[in-house]
Order: sequence, then C-alpha cells, then structure tokens
Amino acid sequence: MNTDTITLRPEVSVDVVLRYLRLKGQLPEATDSFYVVDRNNRFIGAVSLAAIVTAKPEVIISSLIDSEIEAVQANMEEAEVAQLFEKHDWFSAPVVDQEGHLLGRITIDDVIDIIREDAEHTMMSMAGLDDEADTFAPVIKSTKQRSLWLGVNLITALLAVAVTSMFEGIFQQLAILAVLNSLVPSMGGVAGNQTLTLVIRGMALGHVGNRNARALLNKEVAIGFLNGVIWALLIATVVSVWKQDLMLGAVIAFAMLMNMTAAGLAGVTIPLFLKRLNIDPALAGGVIITTVTDVVGIFAFLGTATLLLT
Repeated sequence: MNTDTITLRPEVSVDVVLRYLRLKGQLPEATDSFYVVDRNNRFIGAVSLAAIVTAKPEVIISSLIDSEIEAVQANMEEAEVAQLFEKHDWFSAPVVDQEGHLLGRITIDDVIDIIREDAEHTMMSMAGLDDEADTFAPVIKSTKQRSLWLGVNLITALLAVAVTSMFEGIFQQLAILAVLNSLVPSMGGVAGNQTLTLVIRGMALGHVGNRNARALLNKEVAIGFLNGVIWALLIATVVSVWKQDLMLGAVIAFAMLMNMTAAGLAGVTIPLFLKRLNIDPALAGGVIITTVTDVVGIFAFLGTATLLLT
C-alpha cells in the first residue's frame, strides 16, 4: 500500500481542486484518481483525474464521484485484491480500515507483483520445490528439500508396481501386455494433469468455488469420457491390426476409456479436496493424480485382460 495520496472534500468545486493541484506542483506517482473523504477522513468515493480536468470549474466534486470504484479493506488477502483488480480493470484502488478511514492506495504495479509471486509459487510447487529457497542454495540443503517429494513419488510409484505385481501370472502368458501396460496410465496421467492444471488455475483466480464445482466436475468427466472414446477406438484399431487380435484391442480400449474418465473425475475432486484440508493443491495434486491414473489404468487394463484373455 502507498500512503502518498491526494484527498478531496465533497463540497469543494473543481476550480478549487485545480488551484490546489497547481500549488502542490506534482502528483503522486501512478495517480489516476483522487479520493473523496469527509472531515473524519472516512472514504466517500473516488473522482478520476480525467473527470477533474474535463469538468467545468464551478462543478462540485460530489457530483463527479465514480460509484464503480470500491475501497479495499486493509486486512484483505493479497489474492482477493488481485482478483478485484482483474475483475474491474482497476489501475488503483483506495485502502480503508474497518471503520472506513482512508489509509492509502494500492496500484496496479503492486498487484502485478502479487500475481507474479503467485504464479512462481504455483510453478515451483508443482515440481515439489520451495519457491522461497535460494536457487543457488548449498547442495546439501537443496538435496534435502527435493528428497522429500522424490520420496513421496517413490512411494506412489511402488503402489503402482504393487498393483502390477498382482497380475504377474498373465505377463508370463501374454508378453504383449507388458509392452502395452504403460500406454493406458501414460494417457490417463496427461489427461489428469490437464484437468488438474485447469482447476488449480481457476481456484487461484477465484473462478472455481463451491457454487460451480459440480458443474465443472460434470463437464470434466464428460470431456474425459469423450476423449476416452476417441483414443480408445484409435488404440484399439492399432492394436487389433498390429496383433490380429480383436479381443486384445477391446481390452485396451475399455481400460483407456475407464482411465480417461477417472482422470477427469480425479483432476477436479483432488484439488478441491486438498483445498478443504488447507493443503496447497499445486504442491500435492500432481503426485496424487499420477498415482490415481497409474493405479486405475494398470488395474483396468490387466484386470480386464485377466478376465477376458486367460
């Protein structure tokens, strides 16, 4: 917040204001509006610089107040302030305390800093890194920080391996399943991360909340299902022609459809669930979505193959 602001009284005329500005000599940096306050310094409204310059000298300031400019509470979260600036296309906004007294103003350059910091935080978190850590931190310190999420990823990978080992017998009967086994989880992982990224971005911008979560869930599940149908038919055709086995093509098509649908479902529900637990979705969402798509994909593919091909 910048405390260097120019305040006006509602009962003065434009002529008085212009004379005052000439006497002052210069305006605070990035001034696009003046704030109107009463005798107790309570915020009443804002008048744009353009309105002052173009109005007739006898016009009273109270008649020029712009009702679209709202005051920002001093205890408001930074992310909420950034959302207001995005929503209203503000260049600056007044800051008030709980009693409505004007404290200062916040300008778009400060908001851009907030948006950049949030973007950096999300980007680093999705890689399991601490955005506050020095890029050139000591080797041992950086190793410890990164090892935590590498360990978590190893545990989730072992879970996928455990599911695969349940079907070890069918690998011995049909070696082609080992070749195709990574295809379904890989496609589901990409689809899940697409949805996850979209939802996390929407949550960060305030576009996704409890009111529209169900609609978003239905939409992403439908997208996952349709993508599943498209790629299931494609991969089934390729595998059936390649191995001259329609049943094998049907098995991988079913697994692809199930995993792509599950990816859409998990991509929405996981970040919303983590948010309720006060866990940063960008930090943990990627690991969980990968685990879900790996487990569902492997189980659907090998389980269906066990039932139909043996």
